[in-house]
Amino acid sequence: MPETSSYERIYRAVRKVPRGKVTTYGAIARMAGLPRQARLVGYALSALPSGSSLPWHRVINAQGRLSLERAGRASGVTQRLRLEGEGVKVDAAGRVSLARFGWQLISKSASKSASKSASKGP
Repeated sequence: MPETSSYERIYRAVRKVPRGKVTTYGAIARMAGLPRQARLVGYALSALPSGSSLPWHRVINAQGRLSLERAGRASGVTQRLRLEGEGVKVDAAGRVSLARFGWQLISKSASKSASKSASKGP
């Protein structure tokens, strides 16, 4: 069942998002090895059973908006409350500053090359 396998990869990626941070559907797709499949991330998160402990609320759209809130769902209110409970500021329009609260997993090889570049200096 490739769908279940993809969903599990998505769920593993979502579990990595730290408390007080958010990331995008597209970033989760890339972390799960499913580039350009942000919509699949949405499907996987909507398939979660009620009461799941997965921090689904930390995933927002690429514009920094709470997608569920715009759809007028009760889960949008839940997402806002959970994020605010973690210290993430959500404005009246349902937007989060990705510059301030955004998170992306940096691979070990990418962070090693970044630290090598920084240590070389000008």
